Order: sequence, then structure tokens, then C-alpha cells
Amino acid sequence: MSCTTILVGKNASYDGSTMIARNDDSGAGHYTPKKMIVSDPAAAPRHYRSVLSHVEIDLPDHPMRCTFVPNALEGEGIWAAAGVNEAEVAMTATETITSNERVLGADPLVNLIPADQSTDGKEHAGGIGEEDLVMLVLPYIHTAREGVERLGSLLEEFGTYEMNGIAFSDVSEIWWLETIGGHHWIARRVPDNAYVVMPNQLGIDSFDWNDAFGEKKEYMCSEDMKEFTDRYHLDLSMDGMFNPRDAFGSHEDADHVYNTPRAWYMARTLNPHTFSWDGPDADFSPESDDIPWCFVPEKKITPADVKYVLSSHFQGTPYDPYAVYGPAESRGKYRSIGINRTDFLAMMQIRPDMPKGCRALEWLAFASNAFNAWIPLYTAVSTVPAYLSCTGKHVSTDSFYWNSRLISALSDAGFRKCQNHIERYQLAVQSEGNAVIDRYDPVLKAASPDEYEKICEKANSEMCATLREETAKTLDAVLDETSNLMKNCFARSDA
Repeated sequence: MSCTTILVGKNASYDGSTMIARNDDSGAGHYTPKKMIVSDPAAAPRHYRSVLSHVEIDLPDHPMRCTFVPNALEGEGIWAAAGVNEAEVAMTATETITSNERVLGADPLVNLIPADQSTDGKEHAGGIGEEDLVMLVLPYIHTAREGVERLGSLLEEFGTYEMNGIAFSDVSEIWWLETIGGHHWIARRVPDNAYVVMPNQLGIDSFDWNDAFGEKKEYMCSEDMKEFTDRYHLDLSMDGMFNPRDAFGSHEDADHVYNTPRAWYMARTLNPHTFSWDGPDADFSPESDDIPWCFVPEKKITPADVKYVLSSHFQGTPYDPYAVYGPAESRGKYRSIGINRTDFLAMMQIRPDMPKGCRALEWLAFASNAFNAWIPLYTAVSTVPAYLSCTGKHVSTDSFYWNSRLISALSDAGFRKCQNHIERYQLAVQSEGNAVIDRYDPVLKAASPDEYEKICEKANSEMCATLREETAKTLDAVLDETSNLMKNCFARSDA
């Protein structure tokens, strides 16, 4: 998926929580209906078969309950995408990333080979990919580090048919894993005082081999990663400081239109004074290949900051497709972060100041972030409100996903007229989201663990009741505004 990710270490966040967030975007011209569910461990399979690649994998016993954001329609597999498990470990998968011909020549991606096309008359599975990763890993891990280890072993054994970046978090740590070719991988722990920006490119820009093959405090990788790098002369450093992005990633013209501008805007927003971002003497431009993978922010980062940068259409720059002033040739020059084809945005927040068992929140929105609103949901639940889970094939105002799609399309068509409605909608929903958390956190702190589920489900229901009401009001408003902009409108009414 053509997505955008931001990861926020615990000492860089406003409340000491770890936060991992990703826009899940469909390819150009496509939209994938999504929903939120909670898995039933008792119904979990013990043998997995991928729809796309036909890979078959035996699964461990004792899976945990997880929240998922799967595809709403059948046909291409589950695509569980993002969630939090009972151990309060979060995962988001995946950020599609880039590679280069040297890597893919040395370790090609795995391809499905049907029986009638193979030399031995047997089908050869095509490895694991975005369809599979959350289902194969999240129900079985108890820390973020375990997530890296489990996924790494699966990649080494089964291989993959695509390049991906995957985030794991728990209350203490965030880890970011990047696949390298068909069977290799590297991972780096996000510094506690930093945030990471990831825009569909291989991102890790420094790596400590000694730590990766020693204590593994900050770095991990596949067992033969160093040997593989040396054998195929992948290290391009002149000074001996190994840079994985140079070795394994891409620096193509397309990156400068599609990928690097997104990293530039996120960092420009969160570190406006640290570097010069604009003009001919800028430290980093939208087309810079060396924008750092992680930054120490100038001030602590809130969920509102995460939502803002992941909703960006380059507002405040000449590249905003909705800009009225400035050179016309710059408008829409770069691929927006808050693009039209976002399927969902999920941020998993694991909070240290809450009792174990109710520390996790999952912030969720559907459709284009420039026009949607997100809500925080407690994850210590067995079910979620139907408004979030009822997404079907056809447009329905009973569904948060479809309402969000309608509001986005209508508001884009009448951007200037609808902008105030969207701002009011986002403020109302997101203020109520914080209010619900402020009301229910003290209740949870005073409760016993066997009461958490009931309390969390009640809070989520309250949140969704407000969400549904505000969403309906906003849909009414933007429909009226956009109807008045129709080409066949006429100023005169009947006498």
C-alpha cells in the first residue's frame, strides 16, 4: 500500500506514551473499504493459507485477542493492517518501501509459481506480504521486540514478494523493521526522544553492526545480513559509516515527487526552527535524498500533531493543490500525505500512566484525512460499535467508512465553501474524544481488571454516538454547500 507512517518515542510524546500511526492508502484510482473488528481467539485458525501467495503456515497455540482493521470485502484475504493485542503490543503493517536493482538481483522477491508452470509440477508459494503479516504476528507477541523477532524468522523462512516497513510498539519501545530483498531484513529501535517519518521509501539511515550481532539493544537484522551486504558490495559508504538507505534503498526521480516531499513536510511541521526548509539555501528541500529518518522534536508531540501531519496537503506551501495564490505550476506538484485514496488512519497509543490491561488506545479514521475526523477507542474490548464494523460493499449512511468517503468527496468538490464545516466537525469530534478519555480514565484507574472490558465498551459506545451525530450533521452541511456549486445552478427562484 502507498502509505505514510510516523512513529513517536515515549520521551517525545506529550504524556510519555509510545505512538505509532499510519495512513493506509490504496493505489491510484482505487479505494478499499475497511472496518474495525476485534478477533475471537477461540475462532482463530491453527493453519494459515494466504489468498494471494498461497503460502501455508502453521500457527502457534494460544493466540491473543486483537483489534484489526481488515478489508470489509472478501476476495483478497484479511489484510488486518493495524491493531493492539491483549498484551498491549501494537503493530501496523505495512508501509510499502523501495529498493534497488543491486539488492533485488542478489535476493529476488519471491513469486508464486503455479504447478503447471513449475519444473517439478508442484506449486511454489510466493512468500508472505501485507495481506498476511498482522495475522501471522500480532496475536502471538508480548513485546515489540518479540514482534521483530517473530516477523524476522518468518521472512527468513518463507520470504516475501514485496518490500515493506513494519512498526511494533509496547509501553516502553517502538521498533521499525524493513525488508531487504526476498529474505533479508533490518530493524532499528526508535530513540525514545525522537520521532520517525516514513514516506514509502526505505528509511533507516544508520546501522550499528556490532550491536545487531551483539547485545541487540538498538538494532537487529537477519543472521547473514552483514555477509550478504559484503558479498554483493552493497555498502556505498566512503567513510565506513554504513547507511542502509544508500545500500538498500532508492534515490529515483519518482521519489522526489512521490516520497521525499512527505518526509520534508512532516519534519518541517514538527521541527520548523531546527533547520531551514524553504528557499535556495534550505538545509532540506522536498526533493532531498538525505532527510533524516528520525528527529528530536522542538516540543512534545500530541495526537493532534500526528493527525495534522498525516492529513497534510502541503498547506502553507506553494505545493498545496487547493492553493488560490502562488504559481499555478507548483500546485499539486507533490503527492499529498492526506490523499484522496486513504482507506484508514490508525494510531496505536500505549500509555504508561494507566493500569496494565487498559493502557492502549487506538485512534481511528476512514477516508481522506484532509476532511475526516478521528476518535480514540479503548482496545480492552471484545466488540466495537457497529458504526465502525458494518462497512459493506455499497454506500450506506449507517457506516462510518462510507460517511467519511462521502464527506471527503463532497468537501473536495467545494473546498472553500466546506472548509469551515470540516474544521468544526474535526474540532467537535476530536474534543469529545479527549473528553471521553478524560471521563473514563479515572473510572478505569479505580476499577478492578475484570471490570475493564465493560467500562471500555461503554466509553467506546459513547464516543461513537457523538461521532455518528456529528458526522451526520457534517454530511448534511457539505451536501448543501456542494449542491449550491453545481454548474446548473441559477440565482433566480420563482416569483
